[in-house]
Amino acid sequence: MMSCTQCGRLVQAFDSALGEYLNARANPFFEVSTELAASKQVDMERAKYKLKEHRVVCPSRVQPIH
Repeated sequence: MMSCTQCGRLVQAFDSALGEYLNARANPFFEVSTELAASKQVDMERAKYKLKEHRVVCPSRVQPIH
């Protein structure tokens, strides 16, 4: 299977957004204001959706017929 640069970028974006969300949740400030963590969660969910959406149509996921 060939690698797809867009898949790689989307995985990196998701990993980054997930890390930011987890850091926001772990921050003691989270207990005072959940707005930051909620914003990071939305960013993480968007990144996850974009990755899943791309993988449905990604040409590198289609196996050539021999």
